[in-house]
Amino acid sequence: MSKAIGFLHHSREVPGERPLVERVGDWQPIQLHLPEERLQTQAMRCMDCGIPFCHQGRVLNGMSTGCPIHNLIPEWNDLVYRGLWHEAYQRLEKTNNFPEFTGLVCPAPCEASCTLGITSPPVTIKPIEYAIIEKAWAEGWVRPQLPPQRTGQKVAVIGSGPAGLACADQLNRVGHSVTVYERADRIGGLLMVGIPNMKLDKRIVQRRVDLLREAGITFVTNVEIGRDVGVDGLRDEYGAVVLCVGATRPRDLAIPGRHLSGIHWAMSFLQASTHHLLNGEPLPADHPLSAAGKDVIVIGGGDTGTDCVATALRHGCTSLTQLEIMTRPPDHRAADNPWPQWPRTYKLDYGQAEAQARFGQDPRAYGVMSTRFIGDERGRLRGLETVMVEQIGQNGRTEFYPIAGTEQERPAQLILLALGFLGPENPLLAQLGVNLDERHNIQAGEPDYATNVPGIFAAGDARRGQSLVVWAIREGRGAARAVDQFLMGETDLP
Repeated sequence: MSKAIGFLHHSREVPGERPLVERVGDWQPIQLHLPEERLQTQAMRCMDCGIPFCHQGRVLNGMSTGCPIHNLIPEWNDLVYRGLWHEAYQRLEKTNNFPEFTGLVCPAPCEASCTLGITSPPVTIKPIEYAIIEKAWAEGWVRPQLPPQRTGQKVAVIGSGPAGLACADQLNRVGHSVTVYERADRIGGLLMVGIPNMKLDKRIVQRRVDLLREAGITFVTNVEIGRDVGVDGLRDEYGAVVLCVGATRPRDLAIPGRHLSGIHWAMSFLQASTHHLLNGEPLPADHPLSAAGKDVIVIGGGDTGTDCVATALRHGCTSLTQLEIMTRPPDHRAADNPWPQWPRTYKLDYGQAEAQARFGQDPRAYGVMSTRFIGDERGRLRGLETVMVEQIGQNGRTEFYPIAGTEQERPAQLILLALGFLGPENPLLAQLGVNLDERHNIQAGEPDYATNVPGIFAAGDARRGQSLVVWAIREGRGAARAVDQFLMGETDLP
């Protein structure tokens, strides 16, 4: 490194965000960005570790640590510090097909495992990554990756989320003719309709999709394989098929009153809002999925729960509560959660920070179990009955025990279920005859990503379960390498 002890002279600085009260009135991006010279100072803090944990890409204690796609972080930090932005982009592009996505929505496990983070605030990796790719776009360095020649092999990719797009991009680069099928009306999967616009501007997603189309990838929308296109014809036409269909089957909450109107899946809520926004108008206040003028309860946490909180605020909800059955995380790492594991600590994400600014407190209530949905005489939701629980771990399992006297009735006209997902939807998989594992995901191992059906591969959330965008990119790249090996008998893909 040009400045190996930069961390001793400069403290961590991160880009700010738009003012909380201002931004909840629109759907524009919330992120602000540091100017180049300050980013170069931040890059100077990187120590060029002998063992850079930031790009190890492992799962420790059930959570990601380091970069799953093994970004060459110390290398491009040094290049940014020295003002060599084009060279930094070349390093970044070697490992990450879509740095603009990860630079905005990734929770940055790379920063959590930064060696500097053992004793000091870690290097500001994520904003530097985003700055590199945005400068590359601005300077015209990001161009269609046209293959030198076509191999004559055809591949179908089912699903256009980050795994499907990464797989298609890699296969196209080595000359295979790739068609991506998407059952929705737009390409991008959760990137386009699942993540709210203020978190990931849809113009950024469309910009990348347009570039992939220029490179020669064919995109087909409004087509559901197994319904609109038969699986037998698909297998006859393509030398390989890659299933990147996501884990879209939501976990339900089977308690009394589940039939009442006003209870919806979190993803349905988010998708409805984004679809209307993409069509040029906000969700109407009288729409069943609108939070306008309603007491809203979000059941569940994670990114999906946070996005629901932020979206409900922008609809103009009257009140907002987010319930989590787990106890409140500690303010600092617990003894059983050491570096470089992902820190299981309390924090205000963007949605909760906005809710706190609007209503005066963190909307989350911890250690709460939902016991009954309450309705009126017309079958409409009017509230939720809950009870506080004690969390006890025993025999490797966590059990929850109601605490007598803590029962409570909470008003609600809209409840959003953000309880995670239980694997991919099954009809297409059943038609193809692919096996599922014990978690109901597609059974396909690494590094071959192959299912039990010859020529059928799987990647992304459909294979490994609900996860991060950066893991989906890794999965798509890995599956592309396996498909290239299958079709050609050898591969040069990373």
